[in-house]
Formats: sequence, C-alpha cells, structure tokens
Amino acid sequence: MRKAALITGSSRGIGAACAEALSDAGWGVCINCIERADLAEALCERLREKGRDAVWFQADVADLEAVRAMAAYAARELGPISLLVNNAGIARQQQFQDIDRKTWDRIFDVNLGGCYNCIQAVLPQMLRAHAGCIVNMSSVWGRYGASCEASYSSSKHAIIGLTRSLAAELAPSGIRVNAVAPGVIDTDMVQVLGRETLHQLAREIPLGRLGTAREIAQAVVYLSEAGYVTGQVLAVDGGFPVV
Repeated sequence: MRKAALITGSSRGIGAACAEALSDAGWGVCINCIERADLAEALCERLREKGRDAVWFQADVADLEAVRAMAAYAARELGPISLLVNNAGIARQQQFQDIDRKTWDRIFDVNLGGCYNCIQAVLPQMLRAHAGCIVNMSSVWGRYGASCEASYSSSKHAIIGLTRSLAAELAPSGIRVNAVAPGVIDTDMVQVLGRETLHQLAREIPLGRLGTAREIAQAVVYLSEAGYVTGQVLAVDGGFPVV
C-alpha cells in the first residue's frame, strides 16, 4: 500500500529534511513551497533519481483554496494523504509595541492558519480511511515564550493547543496528532540573529551546539510510525532552555 505525505514549507531547511527523511522511510512525498519553486523542483528531482515517489506544488498555506488544490493534486499523484506535516512558518523579531496588525495577522495566518487550512483539506481522506497522522511544527518559543518574538511565540503556542485538542477529538477516528517543538536549529531562519547571538545560544544549550534540520526530521519520522503516541509535544532542543 502506498504511503503519501504532504509536507508544507519543504523546499529548504527543516521541511526539506523532513521530505528527504520520510522519502527514505518509504513515503511518497508532496513538497510544498511558496516562493522557491526552483528548490522544490530540484529536491523533487533528487528524490525521483533515487527511485522515490515525489511531486511538488507551489501554494501559500494561508490561502485555503490553494491548499485544497494542493491536497487534491497530491492525492491524485501519490494516493490518499495519510501523513500531514505542518511545517510552513514565518517569524519576525520585533518589540511588541512595534508590531503592526498586518504583520501580526500574517504570522498567524501562515503559522496557525496554515495548520487549519491543511488539516481541513486532508482530514476528509483520513476520516474515510479511519487512519492518519498529523505532525504540527511548534517551537521551543511556543513552549516558553521569547523576548521580541511575541507574534511568533504566540502562534506556536496556539499550535500546541490545536495539537492537543485535535488529538483528543480525532483519536476515536484512528487519527493521531502530535507536535514537534524544535529548539535553536541551524537553518536560514535563525541566521538573522547574527553569529554572536548564535554562539551565545550554543553556549547556553546543554548539548553545546545548535540542532540540525536532520535531527528534527528524525523526530517527524518517529512520530509518523509511533502508533500509540498522540497528543504529545516532542521537544528536540538539546535541553534548552534550562529552567
């Protein structure tokens, strides 16, 4: 039986690592991007060269109609979606008093609204199959909060609430819902913090280094296979922060 996964925000970074790891684990994957179609297409081709089932689709996860089109395309090409990884997300560092409403709404529309849109799009398939797995990407800052990242932290905290609520609601239908909460991961998103700040953060992490996208992907693969795990937030953060 074919296994089909949709991974949002997967042209690079954590999402691309998830697509590669899931592909290696036997999943057919739909790679999603909003801008970097060149990277999505290149990743798709690399996976196909290894004999994997892979397609890509350009869509803004904040756009419900675009997400529905993406889910329908993925199902046609790969089969019914049985794994959804809600990875797409954006962040912006600002003091709270400087966040304008447009920026606040956009962060929530992508980070939380994207989860809503994608789950709405694939859930009917999962309900019919009485099976499925949803993995939402939260953050260490969604668990603890972060100075100058109120919008991002709030949206990621809301994802934890969504995960736990849906896990309880969908468990009788055979659908598992979990979240991964990455710590400071060495991707493009954190480079805006600057080298000095990243070195300081690495010194504060008990394991003494930043995490890798591959390590987050390994957690996603685990949750895709862990049949008795639901409603959990799996922290992959090197022990950070120490509280």
